[in-house]
Amino acid sequence: MSEQVVCAAADVPENSVTSREVGGELIAIYNINGTFYATQASCTHAFANLADGILEGEEIECFLHFGKFHVPSGRVLEAPCTVPLKTYKTEVRNGQVYVDLDVPAPTAA
Repeated sequence: MSEQVVCAAADVPENSVTSREVGGELIAIYNINGTFYATQASCTHAFANLADGILEGEEIECFLHFGKFHVPSGRVLEAPCTVPLKTYKTEVRNGQVYVDLDVPAPTAA
């Protein structure tokens, strides 16, 4: 699968997160201080949608059990989560957010 348009950049205000279905997967798209990131949207602990969580800086907190992840790398920051998030290469061109589900983000651990 090559990169796909997932939404308009304007659909994700600065310092917010939303989710979209892409290629049969639910993807979370983040705008952190004008930089866009994408991860799997399902929390690796209990499959809650992270777009319903709390974004603070580069951290997303799951609303269900309050586990935290580092958005750019996908790494776990707080229990009960133990499995990192999948991250995806994300690029904004011509006002559209593109995500490549086959390529991890360059900032991924």
